[in-house]
Amino acid sequence: QVQLLESGGGLVQPGGSLRLSCTASGTWYDINVMGWYRQAPGAQRELVAVAAFRSDLVDKYGDFVKGRFTISKDNAKTAVYLQMDNLEFDDTAVYYCYIDVRPERWRAQEHWGQGTQVTVSS
Repeated sequence: QVQLLESGGGLVQPGGSLRLSCTASGTWYDINVMGWYRQAPGAQRELVAVAAFRSDLVDKYGDFVKGRFTISKDNAKTAVYLQMDNLEFDDTAVYYCYIDVRPERWRAQEHWGQGTQVTVSS
């Protein structure tokens, strides 16, 4: 079983910054990607950023990020960090940690964290 532990959400003013952290624990053959999605009220869940843990994969960002967010990872800790700068009102959402692992070499499995609230408000 895979577990994800998130931290770092909160309230911030427009133009401010937040850093989200997520650590994974469990067992797997390897990890494909790990990162963050978000869901605003009444909207679909969307990709924020994922970091590639396999050398044949690449990091990906949502189109709305536009250079404001940076994802990084710590392989030894199986952790990802999302540095969010220049936050805007529209960034208000629940941010979910996400991991795509291979329990065995021939299959993939997705897991989600509980979510952490990010609110951008003046």
